[in-house]
Amino acid sequence: MRLRTPMPELPEATEWLNSEPLKKEDLIGNKPTLIHFWSVSCGLCKEAMPDVNEFRDQYGDVLNVVAVHMPRSEKDLDLTQIKEVTAEHRITQPIYVDNQHKLTDAFENQYVPSYYVFDEEGNLRHFQAGGGGMKMLQKRVNRVLGLNAK
Repeated sequence: MRLRTPMPELPEATEWLNSEPLKKEDLIGNKPTLIHFWSVSCGLCKEAMPDVNEFRDQYGDVLNVVAVHMPRSEKDLDLTQIKEVTAEHRITQPIYVDNQHKLTDAFENQYVPSYYVFDEEGNLRHFQAGGGGMKMLQKRVNRVLGLNAK
């Protein structure tokens, strides 16, 4: 996805965890949104999860945070394993389980972990992939929120 591109629609998920099914309309118009892709087989994703959870807890009132589980192999399709890793890593934000790669394809996403920050109108303002760069992500989220970077 290119910067300033509108958020794609959220096609039907394999399953939603921690939430009723969300639609694009639920995520735009009221506050910015962080959508992050992860996978149960991704070590970097698990290492980054405490930082993502901190974002969720710190910005919960002013930022939508949605996780997308993007399977990278047949083993990653196991819903029981996804639920176990979700509990183990305290992922309480809504999780879109994308076993058919519908949302992955809509985002043209190729990486886990990856992070997409949309402004409240639903336009992409920042994208990054990989395990590091949480300070940059926080800076971009603060900018979209109109806060000074910490």
